[in-house]
Amino acid sequence: MKTDIQIARECQLAPIADIATQVGIPTELLEQYGKHIAKVPGSLIDEERIAKSRLVLVTAITPTKAGIGKTTVSIGLALGLARIGKRAIVALREPSLGPCFGMKGGAAGGGYAQVLPMDKINLHFTGDFHAITSAHNMISALLDNYIYQHRDEGFALREVLWKRVLDVNDRNLRNIVTGLGSRTDGVVGESGFDITPASEIMAILCLATDENDLRRRIDNILLGITTDGRPFRVKDMGVAGAICVLLRDALHPNLVQTTEQTPATVHGGPFANIAHGCSSVIGTRLAMSFADYVITEAGFGADLGAEKFYDIKCRKAGLQPALTVIVATTQGLKMHGGVAHEHIKEPNAEGLTRGLANLDRHISNLQGFGQTVVVAFNRFANDTDDELRLVREHCEKMGVGFAINNAFNEGGTGAEELARLVTDTIEQQPSAPLRFAYDDSDDIRTKIEKVCRKVYGADNVTFGKAAQKKLLQADTFDASQFAVCIAKTQYSFSADPTAYGCPTGFTINIRDLVFNCGAEMVVAIAGDIMRMPGLPRSPQAERIDIVNGEIEGLS
Repeated sequence: MKTDIQIARECQLAPIADIATQVGIPTELLEQYGKHIAKVPGSLIDEERIAKSRLVLVTAITPTKAGIGKTTVSIGLALGLARIGKRAIVALREPSLGPCFGMKGGAAGGGYAQVLPMDKINLHFTGDFHAITSAHNMISALLDNYIYQHRDEGFALREVLWKRVLDVNDRNLRNIVTGLGSRTDGVVGESGFDITPASEIMAILCLATDENDLRRRIDNILLGITTDGRPFRVKDMGVAGAICVLLRDALHPNLVQTTEQTPATVHGGPFANIAHGCSSVIGTRLAMSFADYVITEAGFGADLGAEKFYDIKCRKAGLQPALTVIVATTQGLKMHGGVAHEHIKEPNAEGLTRGLANLDRHISNLQGFGQTVVVAFNRFANDTDDELRLVREHCEKMGVGFAINNAFNEGGTGAEELARLVTDTIEQQPSAPLRFAYDDSDDIRTKIEKVCRKVYGADNVTFGKAAQKKLLQADTFDASQFAVCIAKTQYSFSADPTAYGCPTGFTINIRDLVFNCGAEMVVAIAGDIMRMPGLPRSPQAERIDIVNGEIEGLS
């Protein structure tokens, strides 16, 4: 069986200008990064075209170690739409080096449904992640210097809220002490690192609508609290312009191609378990300016990615998805039905049936947002016809559209059934206007409680001492009207990563809040989730290498 990277190497890539021409993007405005990658200016966004474009979200059941294949389905659906004569663009997030070298290798789709060139996309790409990392840490350096240079004038921060970031899984950097040494080596203080996808700069880049909005948001970043209780922001240092300079190129979406030479935008990369989990607003709106159908995804399961896509991205950007596709697999459903991981490839109708409760809750949640939902069954080689029939009949009883996706093995041909289901459903029963999980006017506590109860199914929501203290500060930081972004485990509706399936009777504890005043959202830290992941015992880095001049191990 060929690996993803072997398949990617065998694909003939078209010049990126040819990909742009397919959908009418002016080639003279491309900023090319080699032959097969280009940045496209956001100035090409066309509001009239956006109004006519159909936006489709791809989400999934709660993920498991078995994998779901949401990105593969997203790309496959775009390929399938092209096969049936529709102009489609898939709009994805950029991969992070953390997971690529940590848990799973590449993150650019799989099999015959990939975005290319996959090795460059998975690695340094156009440098967007590096620009975000540099911009974030530049603020850290400038803040430390500001404190150092003005301390003799009586300036000090009672609490520093701004940490550092790195796009590498490194648990040793979660909590650190800086400024050790002589007086000229800085001011001693506690700090720490989050992973770059959790950076507020990442969130700002993905939510900003243009360069002016980017600067406004950066100015409003909350860095700390002064000794007299006032918020201290980037604008107080007067360096927002310098940060915008570092991000100027990164703000433009990236244009690449699929395994079948159709266009794709890949831009921004926040995780959905510790951030808002959606590709950039600019990238999505640009794609909608040039395609009749735009397929986008939101990270992890629907309780995380889809909720944040609706409540944060769509709310702030004024987007209205025409349809939501939820991806399910037999192996994932069996794990949610209590089947041990080592046995999920074996036929087990009883376990599969029990696992359908997880799918059902996600579907109900999505319908609660006003979404018309269809199920994309991502087929694996060991799935049996009886298992497929069981899930199809279950969906039919629920009145939910169902299609088998086999794009991993067959490319666009294997997604034609799904593509036809998507187009027919949008024509006959498009989604209603979005109904959000909470109102803008709700206070922060109420917003968090509504998401935990309505979407996760929690019986109770508690707040730790740190979180309670931050709730009292929301008005001081002008954060009361912000959206909420809950950081919790991706493996369960609850905050317990071992509670598979459809748990009930649980409590969500919010241990802390992080005010992202530039991104205009409050990150609520639930349970034991960490915003700087660690590496596993056997990281994927052990299998990544250059062999005979070719990169191996990114899949």
